[in-house]
Amino acid sequence: QVQLVESGGGLVQPGGSLTLSCAASGSIFSLDVMGWYRQAPGKQRELVASLTSGGTTNYPDSVKGRFTISRGNAENTVYLQMNSLKPEDTAVYYCKGTRILPVTYYWGQGTQVTVSS
Repeated sequence: QVQLVESGGGLVQPGGSLTLSCAASGSIFSLDVMGWYRQAPGKQRELVASLTSGGTTNYPDSVKGRFTISRGNAENTVYLQMNSLKPEDTAVYYCKGTRILPVTYYWGQGTQVTVSS
């Protein structure tokens, strides 16, 4: 059983930057895809970044060019670097891990990001 814990959220001004961390209880290389999702009040949870074990990344247009997902040198950590933050980026951000064989999904508890002046 993999445990994921997010950290690094907080209050940041528009145009600012923030880096979120996701720490796993085990090696993230045991997971095929790592991802970051976010959910604002009254809205559906949406994907903001994903990273395969092979190094392929994916971003929706809403964050492309501003957000970067990466693995740290420590194999149990994944990061989300967020730049040029906008008020509409305000949400609870969740870390997700996916294993294909067997098919398993893991979610962190979420960390609040608030972009406001």
